[in-house]
Amino acid sequence: MSAPRPHDLLWLRHSDALAAIKENWVSQYWHPDLPVVVRRDHRESGLIPVGVRGERREQRAAGWINPADIVRMVTPESLTERPWLLDSPFTAYAPVRAAIALSESLWPWHWGITGSTGYALATQRPMLHAASDLDLVIRAPQPLPRDVLQQWQTQTDSLDCRVDTQVETPSGAFALNEWLREGRVLLKTDTGPILTASPWSREN
Repeated sequence: MSAPRPHDLLWLRHSDALAAIKENWVSQYWHPDLPVVVRRDHRESGLIPVGVRGERREQRAAGWINPADIVRMVTPESLTERPWLLDSPFTAYAPVRAAIALSESLWPWHWGITGSTGYALATQRPMLHAASDLDLVIRAPQPLPRDVLQQWQTQTDSLDCRVDTQVETPSGAFALNEWLREGRVLLKTDTGPILTASPWSREN
């Protein structure tokens, strides 16, 4: 298993894996059949920063897990595979239809589905509703051509739901629409946000 990255979904070995999180709803709601999501944070002592989703939007909790407790991982990229999308019970929902439309084109990068749509696809739990957004990530270890990114943005703007694309660089992640509009972005890093015009620079 490769090292988990932000947005990866992780299934854990036992309920005690999140015992350090003190929010009452976590112990009442979460169980090992539900994944946690890798979040962006400074990593200490080999632990992995994760977030837990509850039944309601306001139910979000942050914690840390031991890599030894991971039994399964689903990446955002794997959720874009056509069989996974077409066999989903949620193909009637606009975000899944939008993801299917994007998967019909070949793009010069790896991209994935995150957020509530990714969670629903991975778990088959009904986390979507009529007004759900489609959250996406583009993995970009090297700078990408602006014109091709603009093509992506133009296509996502034409879809039937709101689409938010984050671009993941070695230094952090930024909102694609902000980059195309402003030429500089608020880069989310493991140690906090940084305003920069060079989101691929490791000096950030």
